[in-house]
Amino acid sequence: MRIGVPREIKAQEYRVGLTPAGVRELMQAGHPVLVQTQAGTAIGFTDELYRQAGATIIETAAELFTRAELIVKVKEPQAEEIPHLKPHHLLFTYLHLAPDPEQARGLLASGAACIAYETVTDAQGSLPLLAPMSEVAGRLSIQAAARCLEKSAGGSGVLLGGVPGVPPARVVVLGGGVVGWNAARMALGLGAQVTLLDKSLARLKWIDDLHGGRITTLYSTTEMLEEWVLQADAVIGAVLIPGAAAPKLVSEDLVRRMKTGSVIVDVAIDQGGCFATSRPTTHQHPTFLQHGVVHYCVANMPGAVARTATLALTNATLPYVMALARQGVAACRTVPGLLEGLNVLDGKITHPAVADALGYEFHDPRQYLPQ
Repeated sequence: MRIGVPREIKAQEYRVGLTPAGVRELMQAGHPVLVQTQAGTAIGFTDELYRQAGATIIETAAELFTRAELIVKVKEPQAEEIPHLKPHHLLFTYLHLAPDPEQARGLLASGAACIAYETVTDAQGSLPLLAPMSEVAGRLSIQAAARCLEKSAGGSGVLLGGVPGVPPARVVVLGGGVVGWNAARMALGLGAQVTLLDKSLARLKWIDDLHGGRITTLYSTTEMLEEWVLQADAVIGAVLIPGAAAPKLVSEDLVRRMKTGSVIVDVAIDQGGCFATSRPTTHQHPTFLQHGVVHYCVANMPGAVARTATLALTNATLPYVMALARQGVAACRTVPGLLEGLNVLDGKITHPAVADALGYEFHDPRQYLPQ
């Protein structure tokens, strides 16, 4: 199966679907790889490095989509890319369809089979292809919060870690998953006072044991969340329901009552965000001020550290790309967890949470997969 790696065209997106090392592994396994010119140049992966790995460099996206069968990307296909998708294509990328009905309509009309990184699962039920970007985004969220707290960014002028004789910032993390834990440990490392809320007592116990009680862990109720959000200098939104829109945990009224100059970093914005006042922003214009609160809602946060993110992503996706290159979409029958990643097949929504979020009928993908 011919694998195509297009250049990402979303604003300020410099990640690429495969590294040259990943291309080399695929070529050695007998799978030809086509890479669009300058797909990785911005992060040091030049066309020459891809050529040395065995890839064929393609000038235009139109030609690449025409010649390739398996399309490996990072971000969801943009409006100008969707017309390139045809029924013979297998698309493997982040999709985040729940808050994006327009993209969903385009993918359904294309007839392509579409597998979303963010809903692929493993034997433990976790999300192995979301995890590396969640680690990156969680750590980046604290860097972003620290910058946004500066007066020049509209913040309250609080240093995250404080100094001797001056208290540190109060950072509240909503969610104790991969994003939340990485955010909490980064904030702790910078000297902030960190509180993390989650509904899983087992997860709260694990975090408490791991950090020796230095992170305050709280069971999340409406009352507890309101109490701590109102005290916070920075609130990190780190909640996820696989395939579904993020729950709105923080109402506009609660945001209105937050401290002036406090900061919201909504890492869940790809799935619609968990703050009622959130709306997607870009790396070029990352923040906006509402009710006196700085909102950082960049929809592709890991793109800020695109080289690190690309390396981490290829490490996770490569085994799945290998399986799809060998078997096509039929790999969803044999590779554990890949079936859960299948969001669109034969013009139908094939993930229950996505179908529910978008108001479509859910179709069991096993009825439509080739044997």
